[in-house]
Amino acid sequence: MRVHPRHMRALGAVLTGTALISLAACGSDGPTGGAAGGDASATKPVAAVIKGLDNPFFQLMQDGLNAQAKTAGATVEVQAAQSITDTTGQAERLSALSQQDFGCFVVNPISGNNLVQGLAQVAAKDVPVVNIDSPIDSQAADAAGLKVATYIGTDNADAGAMAGDEMVKAVGSGTVAVIGGIAGDVTSEARISGFTEKAQAAGLTLVPTVSADWERQKALTSATDLIAAHPDLKGIFAANDDMGLGAARAVANAGKSGQIKVVSVDGNSDALDAVKSGELTATVAQYPYAIGQMGLQACQKAMSGAQLPADVKAPVALVTADVVDQAKAAYPAPFAPFENPLG
Repeated sequence: MRVHPRHMRALGAVLTGTALISLAACGSDGPTGGAAGGDASATKPVAAVIKGLDNPFFQLMQDGLNAQAKTAGATVEVQAAQSITDTTGQAERLSALSQQDFGCFVVNPISGNNLVQGLAQVAAKDVPVVNIDSPIDSQAADAAGLKVATYIGTDNADAGAMAGDEMVKAVGSGTVAVIGGIAGDVTSEARISGFTEKAQAAGLTLVPTVSADWERQKALTSATDLIAAHPDLKGIFAANDDMGLGAARAVANAGKSGQIKVVSVDGNSDALDAVKSGELTATVAQYPYAIGQMGLQACQKAMSGAQLPADVKAPVALVTADVVDQAKAAYPAPFAPFENPLG
């Protein structure tokens, strides 16, 4: 099993659908935030703003937030964008929440700066901000006077590198294609960078990267074109599982199943099934469920006045056919032990 313990971190946080949802822990008369001491701010509800629930990755982030809220006796109000490209709608949701009395904000921005304006209003009230999964642009944050309490997320360059190592192992040599998410997206670029470094170091030939906006159907179209343009293609790396599954469908449609290896990143349920069936060679699993839990845990600590680490790495693990049963049994939680610096 190729699990990297240094990347493993913790569980903790809450989320709920596309509408506002208030959650109170079972057996509690009111929100406590799970915080130590008598500081009133430690008992305030937490607001969470995440990407669109049209992607299963963020549905799992929601599940992790909900689970942690119940465990900790916390109250959380969550809003999600309508889609993973709905930057304006997500910013409007945050702006509305920023006018209310929350003790902490958990934010998962669609882009590096689409939530900065709203978060500046939050920062002006000295309310802590916990950034999860997709980083806020540091220059934009500085310009707005926004200080983030902590960032919790996958080391995406490392995840890409793990995928690169597996691709090299799977194909040995030859031509490989890369399908990225939204052009310029920081997460996509980091994964592609990590993958590219490993692939080129091993002598693989890479064709120019194409973007499929994180979407399965667009990746299907892109992969179909790539396969037609490069008859000698031996592998496709996709920066997320939805695109990886689209690429795998294109490979099957072309009658090249098993001949063209497909490796992606995320480790969602469909991808695990595809690894089990052989449609995907591997997926680098990250754990949005754990990231959601960790986000709420971080808010609880911040509201209690605790100093948080500036950066916390979330768990990742390579899932191939030899460990996929273990991964499926533990899903959506990590299938190997990991350290939680926030728990």
